[in-house]
Amino acid sequence: MHMPDMSSESLMKDFTPYEAKEGEEYMNEQQLEHFRNILLNWKQNLMEEVDRTVSHLKEEAVNYADPNDRASQEEEFSLELRTRDRERKLVKKINQTIELIDEDDYGFCNHCGIEIGIRRLEARPTATLCIDCKTLAEIKEKQTGS
Repeated sequence: MHMPDMSSESLMKDFTPYEAKEGEEYMNEQQLEHFRNILLNWKQNLMEEVDRTVSHLKEEAVNYADPNDRASQEEEFSLELRTRDRERKLVKKINQTIELIDEDDYGFCNHCGIEIGIRRLEARPTATLCIDCKTLAEIKEKQTGS
């Protein structure tokens, strides 16, 4: 029985987009709390997915006599474990981002220092670059092939 694989983005449950008030200071306490909640919920969902994977691997571990069945099961388990490994790395990044919020150093581009923007952060809460710096980095990456 195959478990449905959920992408990391789909694990970020629905949230109400932040509505900034006119003249509101960027990354004020309400905005920081908004993003802290998004990150904590995302992390919780990832951890629940890990628990489901462990249960699934234990329940579905069968030593099939047929080599083809065994190979299929091993491939399925391998894909699940790789996905969980990527999610484990994402949990680490989420924790680092929560630390930035706690240090009041969240929402600003690591490269140029400008505001990343609320909508970009809602789309990718762990973003550390503004859209311009990210675009330039991707162009350089394509040009150098690294």
